[in-house]
Amino acid sequence: MPISTAANAFRLPAGSAGRVIAATDSDYDKLRAVMYGGYDKRPAQIVRVADANDAAAAIGYARDNRLELAVRSGGHSGAGHSTTDGGLVIDVRDLKGIDIDATNQTVWVGAGVTAIELTEALAPHQLIVGFGDAGSVGVSGITLGGGVGYLARKHGLSIDSLLAVELVTANGQQLLADAANHPELFWALRGGGGNFGVVTRLKFRLHPLPAFTGGMLVLPATPKTIAGFVAAAKAAPEELSSIANVMPAPPMPFLPAEQHGKLVILAMLAFAGEPEAAEKALAPFRALAALLADFVKPGPYAGMYPPEDPDYHPTAVSVNLLVERIGTPEAQTVVGYLEESDASLRVCQIRVLGGALGRVAPSATAYAHRKAPVMINLAAFYDGEADKPAKQAWLADFMQALHQGEDGAYVNFVGDEGPDRVRAAYPGDTWDRLRQVKRTYDPQNLFRLNQNIPPA
Repeated sequence: MPISTAANAFRLPAGSAGRVIAATDSDYDKLRAVMYGGYDKRPAQIVRVADANDAAAAIGYARDNRLELAVRSGGHSGAGHSTTDGGLVIDVRDLKGIDIDATNQTVWVGAGVTAIELTEALAPHQLIVGFGDAGSVGVSGITLGGGVGYLARKHGLSIDSLLAVELVTANGQQLLADAANHPELFWALRGGGGNFGVVTRLKFRLHPLPAFTGGMLVLPATPKTIAGFVAAAKAAPEELSSIANVMPAPPMPFLPAEQHGKLVILAMLAFAGEPEAAEKALAPFRALAALLADFVKPGPYAGMYPPEDPDYHPTAVSVNLLVERIGTPEAQTVVGYLEESDASLRVCQIRVLGGALGRVAPSATAYAHRKAPVMINLAAFYDGEADKPAKQAWLADFMQALHQGEDGAYVNFVGDEGPDRVRAAYPGDTWDRLRQVKRTYDPQNLFRLNQNIPPA
């Protein structure tokens, strides 16, 4: 039953500070846009909620009118789940509260806060929570899926710092989920994505970060340097986390013109600790080859988030997989596939995991891939819908060539790839347990615009 007239449109409760946006509003097109291109959906209404009461009212309206319901924070869903055609969007971007308790090293954060906003608010206190590698990502969305970022080897995933969640469920209940209250729901929220309700606030444990060294390091990409980088990342102290983007060199002004288009390792390196220790940990990476660029230096952690253009909406396809190793043979495969593609931008992103992330028991949270040593993301830009199938086929072949027997995936990096790939994110008993939680809190599967876990 789509919303079609002003008479049956959703209205916020009396006295609400929120706002309802329809197609007739001047900022409708701006507010319906999501981060990735290729999605041109037109929700009937966008509800910019001001509090949990607004969220409960919008949930009830969507449920009673059988409307497709999307929940949007940072809008980074690679599958386009942050929006809907003809349905209702609950947009939490105005939930911007940040309540820091520096003495007890905790913080309550509104679901609309972004990674860069929280990082900058915590900086004067020399405290941190790790959230991915994009400053504009919403802390609620990335956390619900796990949160693999620059501090993962030192402090684990974002969910490993999560202490409590306030959310509104499908029946309109406003709940607090933590270790003592609704513990099974709290378990599911730590990795199970947006399947269980609309999160309005999250409480995190904070970590001291009195000194930090990080930034971009650019190396020529050969099978030897790629394998060497992965070996160095595995051997590094857990204070150091890295992301290695193997890709054709963009026309960056600091790179020699003759290097543009040639394969490089565009690496982001992050060390949580004193500069002297950082230099020792970084030395093996700098010794791999003659450096093309080196911007790794002491500075604020917020400097790890590159500037982003809010009007940039790339069209790309991607796949994610977990592997045991990237040695010289696998690195040769990476180079071969990247050299053969005609995509304007293509990348093999390598994240060495382990450390604190790997010390959490696989059953402790809904993110169960704790023992996987390496995460790979493969991506390619496509030029229009006609070009998309060819890029998807290239990705599928590339993924198969690197596959090492593990069918697991990280749910935040799964796109619109079907239920089997969602299932791959939740191995063994994790899937069955999540379906039981879903049956308890969302038996009608109202929250299905996500990497969906159907109720048992």
